[in-house]
Amino acid sequence: MPTTLPIEEHLASLQVSLDAHNRLILVAQPGAGKTTRVPLTLLASQWAQGKKLLLLEPRRVAARLAASYMAQQLNEAVGQTVGYRMRGDSRVSAKTRLEVVTQGVLTRMLQEDPLLDGISGIIFDEFHERSIEADVGLAFALDVQQSIRDDLRLIVMSATIDVPALQKVLGQDTPVIESTGRQFPVDTFYRPLLGQETLETAASRAVQEAISMPQAQDVLVILPGVAEINRLEQALQNSSLGIDIRTLHGNMAIEAQQATLKQNSERQRVIVSTAIAESSVTVDGVNVVVDGGLERVPLFQPRTGLTRLTTRRVNRASADQRRGRAGRQSPGYCFRLWSQEQPLVAHGEPEIQQADLAKLVLELAIWGVQSPSALTWLTPPPSGAWQSAQALLQKLGIIDSSGMLTALGIQCVRWPVEPRLAVMLARSEEQGAVALACALAALLESRDRITGSLRDALIQRLRQPAHFPHWYRDAKRLASIANTVLPRNLGYEALGALLALAYPDRVGQLISPGRFKLANGKTATLARTHPLANEAYLVAANVEGVASEAAIYVAEPLELATLISLYPDTQHWVTHVRWSEAQGQLIGEEEQRHGSLVIAKRPLNELPADAITQALLNALRQRPEVVLTPEVQQLQGRMALLEDAFEGQWPDWSNSALMSTLEVWLAPYLVGISRLSQLEKMPFHTYLLGSLSWDEQVLFERLTPNALPVPSGKQAALDYLPCIEGRPPILALKLQEAFGWQETPRIADQRVAVMIHLLSPAKRPLQVTQDLRSFWLNGYADVRKEMRGRYPKHPWPEDPLSATATSTTKRHR
Repeated sequence: MPTTLPIEEHLASLQVSLDAHNRLILVAQPGAGKTTRVPLTLLASQWAQGKKLLLLEPRRVAARLAASYMAQQLNEAVGQTVGYRMRGDSRVSAKTRLEVVTQGVLTRMLQEDPLLDGISGIIFDEFHERSIEADVGLAFALDVQQSIRDDLRLIVMSATIDVPALQKVLGQDTPVIESTGRQFPVDTFYRPLLGQETLETAASRAVQEAISMPQAQDVLVILPGVAEINRLEQALQNSSLGIDIRTLHGNMAIEAQQATLKQNSERQRVIVSTAIAESSVTVDGVNVVVDGGLERVPLFQPRTGLTRLTTRRVNRASADQRRGRAGRQSPGYCFRLWSQEQPLVAHGEPEIQQADLAKLVLELAIWGVQSPSALTWLTPPPSGAWQSAQALLQKLGIIDSSGMLTALGIQCVRWPVEPRLAVMLARSEEQGAVALACALAALLESRDRITGSLRDALIQRLRQPAHFPHWYRDAKRLASIANTVLPRNLGYEALGALLALAYPDRVGQLISPGRFKLANGKTATLARTHPLANEAYLVAANVEGVASEAAIYVAEPLELATLISLYPDTQHWVTHVRWSEAQGQLIGEEEQRHGSLVIAKRPLNELPADAITQALLNALRQRPEVVLTPEVQQLQGRMALLEDAFEGQWPDWSNSALMSTLEVWLAPYLVGISRLSQLEKMPFHTYLLGSLSWDEQVLFERLTPNALPVPSGKQAALDYLPCIEGRPPILALKLQEAFGWQETPRIADQRVAVMIHLLSPAKRPLQVTQDLRSFWLNGYADVRKEMRGRYPKHPWPEDPLSATATSTTKRHR
């Protein structure tokens, strides 16, 4: 085995560390040789004897390449000492001691055998990519290690990773080994798009420049998606460059991917790829990279429950990884299709922060965990997305309200597909459409772009399966699990029913031609010329969401009778009382509903009392200004003052608190109310004050009086509205009424001084103070000098502290 790679000098210390510790972090730069050297070295460790070692790779092509390369180092065929296992394809034998597995396979292995019997360790390669599967795999593996397998070794490897964050999860004493990479110099050129130039045109221009560079070998072009790849491939084929143009993306069969990566000794290769070629095993012969600088990722929106494909700038770590591809084996060149001034974020977000978590919730339920807090995460699942996914799985019938698997959920466990499709497969026998469900699930899970109807796409694949190898492999695998076969001809009548089982929240009801209300409450659209634009009901299988409306890309019609048969609860009449803004009163109806869709309705002649009350409360929450009258706001201010002065001894009367507790303090007074005019006359402040006990009311009035006696003999009202914002209450009175007042009055058992607004005879503020005595002694003289000429009929004594207060002019004294 060659020993020229940088990782070689660290292999001995790596073995020593793992002899003493069961966890290790390896930071190895691109080209170090970590993927292929480390696993083979660890096989010789004492703790690995007689057991298998798992190497987790994030991509299928990388898994097969890594397994093939390591088998070659041992002069063996793949499947002997080194094998691989991935969905629909595996090469392992009784002799296999090192299995290279993809992420979904690791999760399945952990679920089927939590003890990991016969497994000595797991190596997480390229962990910086932070897929959900890798995060779940690490969380499960840590759970196993901490509970029953402290001898299990866990190794996390990456070129770029946040080591301090990882040590918080793995433990501060976890050894960290760092290795340089084998990186030749790479000259970087920036070639931003010109004017209205497309990405493919700019890439073609860069390719032509690249192949003319001295010492240029094969070229790797990285673009965001298959559509861009196909357009660039066509443009290059129409050129006269004399190059060998190859494509590489996840939709291709493994054999086709391997053929792409095989070197051509006669012509220069130009490999046009997605980010699949960004990291992992070296692509032999490449020393030129043309980086489009974009990536296409699915972003889940918990608010809408929809996922939208988004094209965005790559992060700096990914751009550096791509650039590094050019310097793995020799000096190289990197052409970046953006300007040098273009800012890039440092790292990409973990997938767990931006993806649909339905499958994660199911995996944890299978694991026996109802809350993610029961496991250790590098990045915990976002609570909003987690709750959204839990709600979906409850709607699908997979988990109950406590998060435990239902009987249907247990049936879904055997299906290696997304939870929605697992439900469809588990219930397909009800429709007599098991084979159709297998074919449909494989199609919906594939990345194939469906341009026509699902029916046409399935007919095409069943008649010519050899043209769709990915789909055919997955469909056959599902059919095998279901103990059925895929016939060349199928009946397609159950398509709508099957989709409704998988996507109950995306059943759509016609609003107007091309516009549908979905069961999840959102609106989705089709082109008005689409064949389904006028269907009364349909099921949207592929929807991409935006802020206002979602676009439907794939759908099938659905009969109302079929919907009712699938979801019998839609036949139940549910009382619905709502507030009509137009009529200013409550309207009562009985409705048959599927989610947000009203299937049928009929008027209610008599409104149930409890429904009336709840509808009124809901209406008031939509119009809080009806409840929060000026009188109520004064009570809120008084209570806010007491909360500050006597912390923890008085209730919260903030807006949010009052509106959330209407059932407690207001509901008993709503009997017999059904119109807005009745609501507007209600003394809400009286009801709110009545929520206090009699003793509390007496104390409330004493501590926060409505008014205070002033020296003129009158009562001056206190304004408590400022107290809501933490300021003192205001006592406003004419300056002459305060003569003789020695100190600022205080309330709340002398804890709070009021803010005095001394007014002119015209009731304009002359002074605002909480220190009345200081004003009399220091500021009054200036006010008297200015005001006595303007208001000669009012008294302006030289000594206000000894003067008699009055509310009248001199004439009336």
